[in-house]
Amino acid sequence: MIKIDVNRNRKGQITRFTMKGHANSGPHGFDLVCAGVSAVAFGALNAIEVLADVSLDIHQKEDGGFLNCLCPDDLPESRQDKVQLLLLEAMLVSLRTIEMSYGQYIKIND
Repeated sequence: MIKIDVNRNRKGQITRFTMKGHANSGPHGFDLVCAGVSAVAFGALNAIEVLADVSLDIHQKEDGGFLNCLCPDDLPESRQDKVQLLLLEAMLVSLRTIEMSYGQYIKIND
């Protein structure tokens, strides 16, 4: 199972998220849940870096199954808003959509 932990600050902004585990919903290389979750997460991270011009503190394991992202807390408000609403919250909407259909393989703790 993929477990996603989302941490927020007092303002409700996402400060960090961590994804751990494997969906195991299909054979290696054909696991659609894993592929979907990975595409959503990495698409959001790439969009943040390119569209918002923000460098994130990202850690992964070489063999997969782990992604940790820490958002900088010193961003100007306009960039912080773009990162939060347009990208991180949109990422969570997409991940929750996957969770609704494949809840036995993915669990979000927000």
